[in-house]
Amino acid sequence: MNLKSIFLRTPNHRIAVVAILIYAFDQATKYFVLRLLGKGQERVIVDGFFKFVHWGNTGSAWSLFTGNNAALAVVALIALLVLFLARHHFGASLPAGQFALGLIFGGIIGNLTDRLLPSRHEVIDFIRFYVNRANGNETGFPAFNIADSAICVGVAIIFWLSWKSEPASPPAKSLTPDEPAS
Repeated sequence: MNLKSIFLRTPNHRIAVVAILIYAFDQATKYFVLRLLGKGQERVIVDGFFKFVHWGNTGSAWSLFTGNNAALAVVALIALLVLFLARHHFGASLPAGQFALGLIFGGIIGNLTDRLLPSRHEVIDFIRFYVNRANGNETGFPAFNIADSAICVGVAIIFWLSWKSEPASPPAKSLTPDEPAS
């Protein structure tokens, strides 16, 4: 038995492999951001469109619930447990569902690591898309990271699988001119 067959022989193994890869990529990119940029620093990559930033977030998406790092860590742990126990409801028997769950698990664990590490106690966000406005200000999408992206893509795949697996509704019966409407 080769290494590939050992790691990919069951749906749970496939989910775990994707989760580990996402987690490793997320933490590696955050490590480089922490080494290359001081807190609050920014490096423009494409002026008026994209930059790397080093921003911390103690809240959730779009900095909602800022300052609730510990509570959000508990929510993340509960979400991991519930998703793990209910994974069969989210397409875990399908390769796309396994991939999606791996993305979600890896992303949650990546951001949870940031929240729990004593050296951080906040999620490191570093990808920022924006546009420059005429008044000199910029408007953009909130900064995010690899874990955030993995969670969003995983959830989108789960939604797609759910939509795709819904039974089609029967076509509406068309009335012929001789039939009365009921």
